[in-house]
Amino acid sequence: MHKPVVQEEVTGCGIASVANILGKTYAEMKAIANAMGIHAADTSLWSDTQYVRRLLSSAGVETSRDEIPFDSWEALPNLALLSIKHHQEDGKNFWHWVVFKRIDGQPLVLDSASYLPSNVRQDFEAMQPKWFIEISNA
Repeated sequence: MHKPVVQEEVTGCGIASVANILGKTYAEMKAIANAMGIHAADTSLWSDTQYVRRLLSSAGVETSRDEIPFDSWEALPNLALLSIKHHQEDGKNFWHWVVFKRIDGQPLVLDSASYLPSNVRQDFEAMQPKWFIEISNA
């Protein structure tokens, strides 16, 4: 497994999560995003799922059409974009993107937050996901 991508901007978790799925660096993914008119500093991205879907589909990766309510870690597909740290500001929903994946049957979460001691997480009880987007053919 590649070393997980760490977000280089406070708001770069979506870009970093897509980079983790596609095996790109943050800088490569940011350049692709910026060329598509997607910028981490754009506050509308913080509560929107379309931009991560656009980035993935531009690389030929399919995503589930809808956000799927989180039920249990066991019920997750082998690869998913997961929303954690849900909160509201001025009536808008915000969250932090992470990537859930199973490697050789072992579940783990790639969390791009720069303040974490490790960007590979297995402290599942601490994360409290709300919903996920299934990723296929990545």
